[in-house]
Parts: sequence; C-alpha cells; structure tokens
Amino acid sequence: MEKWYVSAKKADFDGWSEEFRITPVLARILRNRGLTDEEQVRRFLRGSLEDCYSPWLLKDMEKAVDLILSALKEKVYFRVIGDYDVDGICSSYLLTRALELLGARVDTAIPHRIHDGYGLNDHLIQEAAQAGVEMILTCDNGIAAAPQIEMAGRLGIRVIVTDHHEVPFEIGEDGSRRELLPPASAVIDPKQTGCAYPFPGICGSVVAYKLVCALAEKSGSAALKRELGKFLELAALATVCDVMELKDENRILVKEGLRRMRSTENPGLRALVEVNGLNLSGLTAYHLGFVVGPCLNAAGRLDTAKRALELLQSASVAEAMSAARELKELNDSRKDLTARGVEQAKRYILEHGMESDKVMVVFLPEVHESLAGIIAGRIREQFGRPVFLLTRGEDGVKGSGRSIEGYHMYDAMTRVKEYFTRFGGHAMAAGLSMREEDIEPLRRALNESCTLTEEDFIPKVHIDVPMPLDYSGAERIAEELELLEPFGVGNPKPLFAQKDLEFCAGSLMGANRNCARYRVRTPEGSMRQLLFFGDLERFHTFLEERYGPGSAAALYQGEGHFRVSAVYQLGKNAFRGKTEIQYVMQYFC
Repeated sequence: MEKWYVSAKKADFDGWSEEFRITPVLARILRNRGLTDEEQVRRFLRGSLEDCYSPWLLKDMEKAVDLILSALKEKVYFRVIGDYDVDGICSSYLLTRALELLGARVDTAIPHRIHDGYGLNDHLIQEAAQAGVEMILTCDNGIAAAPQIEMAGRLGIRVIVTDHHEVPFEIGEDGSRRELLPPASAVIDPKQTGCAYPFPGICGSVVAYKLVCALAEKSGSAALKRELGKFLELAALATVCDVMELKDENRILVKEGLRRMRSTENPGLRALVEVNGLNLSGLTAYHLGFVVGPCLNAAGRLDTAKRALELLQSASVAEAMSAARELKELNDSRKDLTARGVEQAKRYILEHGMESDKVMVVFLPEVHESLAGIIAGRIREQFGRPVFLLTRGEDGVKGSGRSIEGYHMYDAMTRVKEYFTRFGGHAMAAGLSMREEDIEPLRRALNESCTLTEEDFIPKVHIDVPMPLDYSGAERIAEELELLEPFGVGNPKPLFAQKDLEFCAGSLMGANRNCARYRVRTPEGSMRQLLFFGDLERFHTFLEERYGPGSAAALYQGEGHFRVSAVYQLGKNAFRGKTEIQYVMQYFC
C-alpha cells in the first residue's frame, strides 16, 4: 500500500486569496506546487508568452543564429536530422519549415528506429556528405554524438546541435565530472554547464522553437514571425508527449499552445483529432499525451517516423485524413503488441525471481524493440522500481529504461558504462545498446551500485488538503481547479482526502465492467456518489482482507457497511446539459 502524506507547507494563504480572488484552499494547493511568492502565483495563474524566457539566454544561441543566417546568404544545403518520437518529429518539422520560410534549400532526415537507432550515426553522416549537405541541424539529439559530429567536420559539414538531453560526462579520480561536449559549430542544450537559461526542463521541440524565435527576431522575416503561433502548437504537443514537467515556462507554453491548437490550421493535426473521435475545441493535455501523441509515436515504432512528419506537412485535407487513418491503425496494432509484451515481462520477472531486485533488467528477445520503452514504463508502474526492458535488435541487444523518483537513470548507467556499446538519456528515461552476454553482469552491477532503500519503493501519495465530501465550498473549488490546468507531470490534479467513509452500495460500469460507482455515507450522515476508475481487483481484495470473504459481493448487492478512508479528486461532469460535482477515488485504505 501507499504512504499518505498531507502537505503542510506554509504561506500567507489569506493574503494570496485576497490578492488573486481565490479560495484559501486553492492558495494552499498553489503552495503545494512549489510557489513561494505572489509573483510566482501571478505567473502560474495569469502567465502569458511575455513571461517566457528569452531564447538569447541559451548558450550558443547567438552563435547558432549568426551561423545559420550567414549560411543562408551562402545558399548552403541544409539538412535537419531529428528523432523518431513525437519530440523529434515536431522539432524536425519546426526547424525544416522555419528554414524553408527563410528561403533555404533544406530537407529532413529522421533515423529509422530499427536500422539506424537513436540520433546521429555514421551512416546518416555519410549519406549527408554524398548528397552534398553542407550544414546539419540536429534536433532532440546530437549532444552524445561526438564521434559522428567529428566525422561530419572531416567531411566538410558544419553541425549545429539543438538538444535537451543530459550532456555526457566522465568522472575523474577525485569524483569530479567533466562534460564531454561534441565538437559542433554551436551547441544549444539548456543542460550544459555555463548555460544561463533559467529553466532547463524544456523538451527538444521547445529548444528548436526558441531557435526559430531567435531567427525570426534577428532576420526580421515577417513570414517566419507569422508562423510562430503555429509552431507553438507543436512545441506544446511535444512538451506533453515527452513527459516534461508542466512547471514554470512549460506550463505557459502548453497552455498557450493548447489554446491555439483548438482552432489549428494544420490539416494533419485536425485529421488526427478527427479520426480519434475527439472534439478539437475541447482538446486537453490528456488528449495530447494519451491519444494524439501515441498515434504519431506509432509510426516511428512500427514503421517509419517519416509518415508522422508527412502528416504534419500535409498540404490538403484528403492527404491528411489518409495519413491520419494509417497512423491510428498503427497505434491500434501497437496497443495489442504492448499488452502481450507486458504480460511476457511479468512472467519473466516471476520466473527469474526478480521481484525483489532494486533495478529490474528484463530480456525479451522476441519483443519488437520499438515497444521496449512503453513496456518498461508499464512494468515500472506495477512494481514501483526502475526497469530496463531489453530485446534483440539487428545488431546486438537494444533496450529502454524507465525510472522512479530518486533514481537518476542516466547517472546510474554512467557508473556501469562498460556494459554498454551506446547509451543516453536523462533522470527518468534512457536508451541503450549492448552485448547479449553482458545482460546478467549488467543486472548484478546495477543492483550492487543502487543505493535505493525499501522505503524508496513505497509509493507516496501527497494529499493537498484533507477536505470532507460535504464541504460547502466544493462547487466553487471545482470551478477554481480549472485555473490550474493543464494538468500533467509536475502539475498533477489536486488530491483531497476524507477518513471513514461508509461504503454502502456499488455498481460496475463500462463495457468491460472495469470501473465502478459507489454510494457512500459521510461521517456527517449525508449520501454521496464516489467513482472509481482504478484497479478494481485490488479494491475488492482490500475489502475481502479487511471485512472478510464475500464483502465485495455484498457491496454490489447494496449490503455494504464498510468504512474506508479515501483520497479523491474533485471535478465537474457535464451530461445532457446538466453540470454536477464529481468525486473520483484515487487511493483507499
């Protein structure tokens, strides 16, 4: 079971309430999001693009802009090289389109996940040289590609790196770190030492967007300036899909990007929303992360990411609809393959006695390597431990890792880098290549060097405010919570809690009867409705263990008298023209 904590951060809640005309409850939630003063609260609630940071604060930005503008005058041949996920696809679109608007001769190369692997490789550099490319702009990759960038230099190709991943480093004998920057003409990455950018937690597409903004400013191009709003839509999409924290500047960019996306002129985005049965005007961050984004990702996983890029570049509605339907079909296929892979991974863990491993290393040679990251993420969610999911690729073993809070995956891999032929990533996720014979030694080394304790593996639930379901101001708070959107990583939906609710009756819902509606009596004696979309089997087991066999069945027969404490989310539900308060249980004990 999880450990529950009630956040107890202090601030002038009444003062914030008066200044911003919000309830003290919302003021407390804002403090729990790490805000400490009125300016931060203003920026969170009312921030606009004017509150975002100048692109010129990024190290090497001025150098990169000058190089690109000089190259444009020289009529050089540009190539943008991206990545095969949503962030790489969106940033490739941004840079390519921006250069086209500036009159450049430019094309795009996105590595094939199976044949090329992540980021720059020798093959891509050689292809560029044979095609006569004179300048390469990377996006969402390049920071770890020093050998390839050195090769490009020998072949007469200048490289500008735009990336957001961790900078590779080596650890000296005294424990100090030394960054290993690639020998590019310019390196724009907010995570590099000496970069003055105030918020390094941006994705690759935002780095690319900042470069485009700087190019628009310095070039004075009216055409490019007109497109910045459209580019912002894709920067927002990538921020959500790359699971960046929706804090600080990211929150503003996603909020503003979503607002524009609800009336987007991009035929590809409109088509993708339509084929998934979504309402464009009601688009949320959830839809980006769990519906739209996975369709774009599916192309890079099961086919080629160029199809997703072509969707964004569609010139007509007919062309966009055809591409969107193909991507949705690919994503549906991906879902089935993922479900099978998750079951195989769980069996592997049990068969190999890995339930107690601090770091799980799972080898499924037959699983499609493009699904490794998704499966690793699902296993991490179930077991609450860092997970590496490995599979057999065309050239040795490939894999992806997904981490938990408190375990910096990239740093941990750096400590055992002798087992990898290639790796990269950041705190919460990573990709790798390695030899098959090194799998078991890697598992031992990762576990021996892991400093996580059993306490670290207990999921933590941070309750914003203990608040009874009968609270008289619940309706106003439900309306106020919309001010906190968009929700996501780093800005989760607020959690409330109440002890000793009496579960009296329940009914199963949904086509698969995998969610439920409960009638509960509050300690004050009133009846409320509580929805649950979580793990029903787990909840039923909890009831049986606490109140005896047959308890779950009794609840659905309307014979429940079971006291349960619940953590819940508060919201509004509109149905047939009627809006009502909705309580959704998230945790129980």
